[in-house]
Amino acid sequence: MLRELMNQDKVVGFKQSRRAVREGRAARVLLAANADPALTEPMAALCREQGVPVVDGYSMEELGRAAGIQVGAAVIALLR
Repeated sequence: MLRELMNQDKVVGFKQSRRAVREGRAARVLLAANADPALTEPMAALCREQGVPVVDGYSMEELGRAAGIQVGAAVIALLR
């Protein structure tokens, strides 16, 4: 999954990912297991409402590295 993330169109971060889900551009959303639930729970609920699959279980550090950024990432949306 993380290898796929490196090569696929994506947006990183809560606000950009939320926008992608709302606009129907998100194919899948990855949520960091160690991120603040105040961010991840509303995103998971939005994804359920919009029918977007959610993948969790990775750390913020793993997602950040896979996204090619120098910091951790709580939310990443893979785009269609």
